[in-house]
Amino acid sequence: MAAKSCSGLGAPVLRQLLGLASRPSPAFSEIQFSSSSTTTSESQEPSSGDQAASALQQQLLLMVARRTLSESPRQPSQDPEDSSCSSAQRKLNRQFYRFIIFPGKWIKVWYDRLALLALLDRTEDIKENVFAVLLVVLVSLLGFLTLNQGFCKDIWVLLFCLVMASCQYSLLKSVQPDPASPIHGHNKIITYSRPVYFCILCGLILLLDAGSKDTNPPVYTMYGLKLFSPRSLQSARDHAIVFLYCFPAISLFGLFPQINTFCIYLLEQIDMLLFGGSAAAGFVSAIYSISRSFVVLIVLYAFCFSAVKEPWDAQHIPALFSAFCGLIVALSYHLSRQSSDPSVLMSLIQCKYVPHFLRQQFEDSSADPLPEKMRESVKEILKSDLIVCTAAAVLSFAVSASTVFLSLRPFLSIVLFALAWTVGFVTHYILPQLRKHHPWLWISHPILKSKEHQQREVRDAAHLMWFERLYVWLQCFEKYVLYPAIILNALTIDAFSISKYKKLGTHCDIILITVAGMKLLRSSFCNPINQFVTLSFTVIFFRFDYRDISENFLLDFFIMSIVFHKLWDLLQKLQFIMTYIAPWQIAWGSSFHVFAQLFAIPHSAMLFFQTLAASVFSTPLSPFLGSVIFIASYARPIKFWEKNYNTKRADHSNTRLAIQIEKDAGNDDNNLNSIFYEHLTRSLQESLCGDLILGRWGNYNTGDCFILASDYLNAFVHLIEIGNGLVTFQLRGLEFRGTYCQQREVEAITEGDEDNEGCCCCKPGHLPHLLSCNAAFNLRWLTWEITRTQYILEGYSIIDNNAATMLQVFDLRRILIRYYIKSIIYFTASSPKILDWIKDESIQKILQPYAKWHYIERDLAMFNINIDEDYVPCLQGITRASFCSVYLDWIQFCARKRVEKATHLDSDEDSPLVTLSFALCILGRRALGTAAHNMAISLDSFLYGLHALFKGDFRIAAKDEWVFADMDLLHKVVAPAIRMSLKLHQDQFTCPDEYEDPAVLYEAIQSFEEKVVICHEGDPAWRSAVLSNREELLTLRHVVDEGADEYKVIMLHKSYLSFKVIKVNKECVRGLWAGQQQELIFLRNRNPERGSIQNNKQVLRNLINSSCDQPLGYPMYVSPLTTSYLGTHSQLRNIWGGPVSLDNIKKWFRSKWLRMRKDCHAAHHERGNVEEADSGGGSSSGNNSTGNSSQSSSSQPTRDGTPQLQASSQEVHQRAGRRKPRSQSVQAHTALNQRPPASSHSGPIAESRQPFIQTSTSAHEIAQRLSSSQLSFHNSATSVFSQSPAVPVAGQLTVQDRAAAMLRSSLASSTSSTLSLLFGKRSFSSALVISGLSAADGGNTSDTQSSSSMNIAMGPSARAASQGTRQLTETCEATDATEPKPRREAGPAHAIFMSRNLECRRASQEDMALEDTASQQSLSEEQ
Repeated sequence: MAAKSCSGLGAPVLRQLLGLASRPSPAFSEIQFSSSSTTTSESQEPSSGDQAASALQQQLLLMVARRTLSESPRQPSQDPEDSSCSSAQRKLNRQFYRFIIFPGKWIKVWYDRLALLALLDRTEDIKENVFAVLLVVLVSLLGFLTLNQGFCKDIWVLLFCLVMASCQYSLLKSVQPDPASPIHGHNKIITYSRPVYFCILCGLILLLDAGSKDTNPPVYTMYGLKLFSPRSLQSARDHAIVFLYCFPAISLFGLFPQINTFCIYLLEQIDMLLFGGSAAAGFVSAIYSISRSFVVLIVLYAFCFSAVKEPWDAQHIPALFSAFCGLIVALSYHLSRQSSDPSVLMSLIQCKYVPHFLRQQFEDSSADPLPEKMRESVKEILKSDLIVCTAAAVLSFAVSASTVFLSLRPFLSIVLFALAWTVGFVTHYILPQLRKHHPWLWISHPILKSKEHQQREVRDAAHLMWFERLYVWLQCFEKYVLYPAIILNALTIDAFSISKYKKLGTHCDIILITVAGMKLLRSSFCNPINQFVTLSFTVIFFRFDYRDISENFLLDFFIMSIVFHKLWDLLQKLQFIMTYIAPWQIAWGSSFHVFAQLFAIPHSAMLFFQTLAASVFSTPLSPFLGSVIFIASYARPIKFWEKNYNTKRADHSNTRLAIQIEKDAGNDDNNLNSIFYEHLTRSLQESLCGDLILGRWGNYNTGDCFILASDYLNAFVHLIEIGNGLVTFQLRGLEFRGTYCQQREVEAITEGDEDNEGCCCCKPGHLPHLLSCNAAFNLRWLTWEITRTQYILEGYSIIDNNAATMLQVFDLRRILIRYYIKSIIYFTASSPKILDWIKDESIQKILQPYAKWHYIERDLAMFNINIDEDYVPCLQGITRASFCSVYLDWIQFCARKRVEKATHLDSDEDSPLVTLSFALCILGRRALGTAAHNMAISLDSFLYGLHALFKGDFRIAAKDEWVFADMDLLHKVVAPAIRMSLKLHQDQFTCPDEYEDPAVLYEAIQSFEEKVVICHEGDPAWRSAVLSNREELLTLRHVVDEGADEYKVIMLHKSYLSFKVIKVNKECVRGLWAGQQQELIFLRNRNPERGSIQNNKQVLRNLINSSCDQPLGYPMYVSPLTTSYLGTHSQLRNIWGGPVSLDNIKKWFRSKWLRMRKDCHAAHHERGNVEEADSGGGSSSGNNSTGNSSQSSSSQPTRDGTPQLQASSQEVHQRAGRRKPRSQSVQAHTALNQRPPASSHSGPIAESRQPFIQTSTSAHEIAQRLSSSQLSFHNSATSVFSQSPAVPVAGQLTVQDRAAAMLRSSLASSTSSTLSLLFGKRSFSSALVISGLSAADGGNTSDTQSSSSMNIAMGPSARAASQGTRQLTETCEATDATEPKPRREAGPAHAIFMSRNLECRRASQEDMALEDTASQQSLSEEQ
């Protein structure tokens, strides 16, 4: 190709360049130069010419040619040659693309890249091209069929063709950005939206037209409306055609979502409104939810059809229908317990059956405990459902088969309706209102207050209150008893009527009652908060107002549940609109808002129509540019956002090493503080579902939005899916230091209304415990409401100190260096590899200079007298001698601690340990000076170096490269030492002199090493420690923000945080989010101070808009969809008793069985002792010999598990003298009662080797002795308190008295055993209090039995009269507690020791002797 020169100066050069440039072009483009004397056919083919010139040379030549042509002077001329020259210049940069038709064949497209992109969209995938071609053909075919039917006439044909052409052209060049596009930039999915919607509408028009032309269609009448009649179908067809004509306007306003969003929305609405499902988390989730609902519907339909196809009477309900009732309850319960997201379930299945596929994935996520916790929760739910669903199915089958629903109609229905309304009204209206921050927006404080309501600082978890327990049990009764009974009752009655009369046909009737029953049961199980309102309105509307149009109760209830679902949306939309446009609280953000306020007044009727339409289709109403002009947006699912903008925290695991070292990536506050919101998400994952069920967040529903506000955390919580025992939510964390508008709205949340005393224009005050008129009025004109002021969550309290303030003075830096060196010595001495380092010849050879005492480390830039304690000024450096004079004691102390670990370590002055410690301390200080740019005297440089070492950036000098012999010297010694020194430096401010003691310092370092996580925030270990709930963490942060360059020491302490819970109108949130999306993406408003984000306290406009997904908003953290399960809430586990599973049931039965065996064994053992005492007492009553006593001994287990022998009667007699006070009291009591020395139950102990057998007395014998014991105690009642007991000498207590005391002790034990069997273990203590036996044994046996029987009968009267005697007994017990314990006798093997059990029994019978007197006295007084 040749070109004519435009001037004589540039022609030779241009000819040379063109000669060099006439070589092959690149594969896809070729630079062509043309002139008036050449044609395009002269262009060279790739095969001609040599291949010497490379692509780089061609680019250079092109640049030179362009520069030459641009420097050529342009003279105005009318010469044709000059005009041809200018044409050549315009065609100089023409570029063509080779469009390959077949392999080896192509055509040239003469467009440059930008011009081609302006004409066509770029498609890189063959699937996209094939799908586009198919859509073009389908649009043409359906358009032709629609036009062929003759629906369009005249101008409407042209309009229809334009709509069809625009849909086809959108496949070639789509509108970017589209009004319905949720993302910035090119959106591939939005390209196919218009043709797909066109095909759907045309197909719908053709179907409706075919139905309207049916000559004999089936007509169904419901609620007085004829469904599927030809006229109704024709009307629907005409409306669809008009809607198709409005296609361009609808696309302009963005009312059509992109096709995947529409599919999710449609499937979600079908599942929620028809089957009672929950919200979908995505496209796969929506398909999974609707599929399982259809599968359950098919199974239930088969059972119901088999039962209802033939008529049956009221006395014999078919077994198949009872099975259908059991299945519908069980399957609905199971579906309500499952999340719509199948990812966790699939992960559990893969982990169970194909674990080798997930091995790598588990290794990558081993540091995160959340996935495993989620799998365990799902496993618990599946195990529990296996048992609960079986039990529910069997119980429902039994109730249905009993014909109770048909036999008790309509009385049973009325009772169930009244009970459901009462329980629902109390549970979901009265109790939540009483617990609100401002009940009924009139009372200034909650009536039912939590324990933490008045606490300024929370130190423990939330206390479980009685009204929370009541709320939970009322919900359980409502969900699992009331509504299943109501729905089963309606199912039975309606199925009975369908079996007799098919109104809509057998199949339609069965499908309707099956769908209605499944939907109502699932809704009741998931969230029955609004069910009582729907039920009440259904009963009133169809039983009283419009009784004639009622179909049946089940279908009425089903239709009203759908209607009320839309009415709640309409109510919230109206509240949002009225609050936003209220003229007395207008918050204009820009001048446009002022004009919009005036022009919006005439369009109020249109606004109301938009509100109705938006409520029907569940679409948000967004304020246009933040003004009071509202525009309906496109339909969205509950999740709202189509794309997942989950925050990815930048740390050392996902950034390049060069960026970490040079730029310190991720050091902005938002990235570093996002971990606190991530930890808050994990805390909510454990407790949110349980707290919602306990009513701590008030009433809630699917799609509700809440704000958690504390001192520095402001989190936006969006409830997406609500199931039976699970809640899926998304958390959005806002900035710690927000904008001015955000701070104003946060202040509006935190400030109280209790001090407001205004009423209109005056301030008359308010009544006690009530709000003023102005405060109550203002609260009613807000789209948000405070539901709780003290909501407790587990989190971290943050303490930040300015490092510059802490290290400003040289003395403080000297302390830090001292702790730095001591930490290096500690980690060196305590390292398990210290012996290897000392014995390593290569290291010792390099460290030989450090072993010399005259070695001096001189480096004026590194070491300084101001911060180094071992610095020698005269030598201008640090020597081994000066180092040892300061740190040798610490080295030896650490070495001795090492010796305690059974490892010998030499630590004298010339030892290798001191040499290695000296070298490492020099290396550490030199690394700090190098990182500080050899300017450690400067505070900024010192802080820079300290932060560099803290994050692990060590710049090792040439003389210190010996440390690379083992990298653990850096990783395990120097690196943790610099971090530990910062922690010690922080603590020394509280106790400056505490760490002077080496033992205290050593223990402190040990404790901090185990309990405190000290690392840089960019280290992945920091995130892992926070998410693992470590007790204490510390880090050094470098903050560069708005010109500020500072270093902060951040300390985290695990604690409980208090939040305010604010419920926000969900339609307000959805509307403001939709407005921001339209303004920033479609209208491309880049103004950072736009009016739509200015503060508006009535709707919290700035807080809501700033929580949008990035880049629309600026949240600090956006969590993925997180599911909270009921089983992870500790307090509800105490109420429910944990999940129902076979293992838990087995454990429960086993514990009860072991407890019963233990109680029976104890009772049998005590009864055996009493029987032995009976036989022993009878044999010894006639024996009066007291000279010798038998050495009967019994082995008793002591506390340490070794048996101890009982003492003989001689030892008892010898030790009785030492127990002087108690013996005196017993003898005095015996003398006062004037009892004979021996009775049928007491006497001298026989000289035999048989064990001492106690006497047992039955309850019948106790009743027989009652009269005699009453007389005996009545005679001695006065003398007990009138006479003073004589003081006998030591050893006066005889063997007969001691034997009688032991017999009385055994009988009291028998009485205790009998009471334990009668009253049970827990009520036994109360029985003892009633009977007066709580002090233990005592007194005469018959007297004790009689007093026990009468005290049980008389109750509090006998107990009240015995208080004085109990004081005497307590005095004796206190005296006995001061006496010495029995001593161990050192003698032969046949020596017998007195057991602790015998001594306790003797003390008990002596105490009970005085107890019996008081009991008998009270009995005689009452008689």
